[in-house]
Amino acid sequence: MIVAGEASGDIYGADLAREAFKLDPNLHFFGIGGARMREAGVETLVDSADMAVVGLVEVLKHFDVISAAFLKLKKILLNDRPDLLVLIDYPGFNLRLAKTAKKAGVKVLYYISPQIWAWRQGRVKKIARLVDHMAVILPFEASFYERAGVPVSFVGHPMLDMVNVSLDRKQAAVSFGLDPARRIVGLFPGSRKNEIERLLPVIVESAKNLQNGFPGIQFVLPLASTLHDDDITPQLNAAGLNVTITRERIHDMIRACDAVISVSGTVTLEIALVGAPMVIIYKLSPLTYQLAKRLVKIDNIGLCNIVAGETVVQELIQDEANPERIAAEIGSILTDAKYNETIRLKLAAVRAKLGCGGASANIARLIKTLMEQP
Repeated sequence: MIVAGEASGDIYGADLAREAFKLDPNLHFFGIGGARMREAGVETLVDSADMAVVGLVEVLKHFDVISAAFLKLKKILLNDRPDLLVLIDYPGFNLRLAKTAKKAGVKVLYYISPQIWAWRQGRVKKIARLVDHMAVILPFEASFYERAGVPVSFVGHPMLDMVNVSLDRKQAAVSFGLDPARRIVGLFPGSRKNEIERLLPVIVESAKNLQNGFPGIQFVLPLASTLHDDDITPQLNAAGLNVTITRERIHDMIRACDAVISVSGTVTLEIALVGAPMVIIYKLSPLTYQLAKRLVKIDNIGLCNIVAGETVVQELIQDEANPERIAAEIGSILTDAKYNETIRLKLAAVRAKLGCGGASANIARLIKTLMEQP
């Protein structure tokens, strides 16, 4: 059984499954995932598009769907007892499922650690009780779990193998029908519907400000597998923005960009690995934000900044994530050559800190090893 409750997990789960099938074509993966995992041969009993929400208030709004999914998988764990439960991030749901697996005597492999080093560090004790093996993707995470006595392997970051761009900026721009002589800004509104509801309006207004300040500017937007065109296009059309939208070749799209407005999440690391300067934005419900402020123990929320150990790109959170501030930061990136180059150099260092690739192949071998153990 495999559980990936979000768009990023769907990507990683698909790559994991493909590598695992190379080692054993007879494996049967089933559980929660999205379109990419289905394409890779995973039987998805629940679509991750229905599960991808963040924040206490947001989870409560989707409680019925999430609860039904949990009960479905719980029943399978208790009755059918699969050989292994592979959990990908998504801690609120997955740690509960790990408890059920423990009760059923099913081994648990947790791939991509919850960011407990950032908040609620006490959960490491719970993980130690419920998880047979952690497979982590950030170098500093391994020592964190080792200190807590949790069996752990650093498998590398899967994004290193996925971000491969052979085109230069001009070639990438032309491939999307864009004019490389004009500025190009990426709009990355997220992969969850509640993110779109909160953040797309401010991104659209920011783009309108940029359009006024930079005549001829072009916009591109990647549409996540968890979203539909109707989640995006009405707001873009109402704002009179001409935006090139694609679901494919996201990294080539990033290569074409001079700057990017991105929500916080895994995508910021993808953007960093391609080397595009960005501003990271995020908004939560007021209640969720106040809770997060009390719990979070790190200075940055953007993965590229966390890996770098410093604020490489600006983060605008809650009220600071307004059209004026966002457009001003993108404007600085577009017009200040020295500032732009400094960001690019520091983003290049982020890739070096992540080590070598091969994460999906490594986790596939770990799955095989755990399944062969008594």
